[in-house]
Amino acid sequence: MIYFVGAGPGDPDLITVKGAKVLARAKIVIYAGSLVNKELLTICDRNAEIYNSAGMTLEQITQLMIEGHRKGLEVVRLHTGDPSLYGAIQEQMDVLRKESVPFCVIPGVSSFLAAAAAIPHELTLPGITQTVILTRMEGRTPVPETETLRSLAAHKSTMCIFLSVHLLEELSAELIAGGFSQTTPVAVIEKASWPDERIVTGNLENISGKVKEAGITKTAMIIVSQAFQAGYLPSRLYDADFSHSYRRGKQ
Repeated sequence: MIYFVGAGPGDPDLITVKGAKVLARAKIVIYAGSLVNKELLTICDRNAEIYNSAGMTLEQITQLMIEGHRKGLEVVRLHTGDPSLYGAIQEQMDVLRKESVPFCVIPGVSSFLAAAAAIPHELTLPGITQTVILTRMEGRTPVPETETLRSLAAHKSTMCIFLSVHLLEELSAELIAGGFSQTTPVAVIEKASWPDERIVTGNLENISGKVKEAGITKTAMIIVSQAFQAGYLPSRLYDADFSHSYRRGKQ
C-alpha cells in the first residue's frame, strides 16, 4: 500500500496517531523536504529508505512508489499540512491508479488551523461570519477568473490565504477593491506551530509594511477576518434558554 500522509503544520506532535503509526512501519519514505519538519523522520524505521522529494520530479517520485509496491513494501509519501490542500497529490494518485497500485490518504492538520490556534481566535463567529474561504493569490500558478481575491472579498467571510505572503501589498489592494474596508483585521502567522513561529497583526492598510519590516517572505498563513473585531453574538449552543436534543432550556 502507498500512504499519502499529512505531516501536519510543523510541530511533530501534530501528526495524527494513524499517520505516525504508518510512518513508523514504512520501508520507503518520500518526504517534502522543503516543508516537512525533519524531526518527524525520527519516527521512521531505522532501516527505512528515506528520500527528500524537494529535488525530484513527478516521474521519479511515482517510480519509487511503484517499485516499492512491486517489492511488497509499504511506502509513505509525507506531505506538509493536509495533503488535500495545495499538496499536488492528484497527479501522483492518477499515476498510481493508472498502474493499478493501491493507495490511501491519511489526513493531517492544515496550516490554517494551526495558524488560528496560534493567534488564538475562532474563525467563525455568530453574527460576523459563518464561512471560511481557503484560497491563494495568483502567482506562477494561475487562479480561475471566478476565484480572484477581488471577487471572493465580496463575501466578507473569513479568508485564509496560502502561499501569498510575498505578494501581500498587491493582495491587500485586491481585497480592499473587492469590498473589505482598509481597517479589516489581518493576522500573518509565519511557521505556525514551529518553535520559531512568529505572528504579525494589523489591518489591510498597514499589514504589508509590518510584514516587510519583520522580514517574513515565505511559509506564512494570512488570515483576514472581521471575526477578529469585537461585537459578535455568543453561541446559542450553551445559552441557558436554548433547548436541544441533549438539554432542555429554561424557556
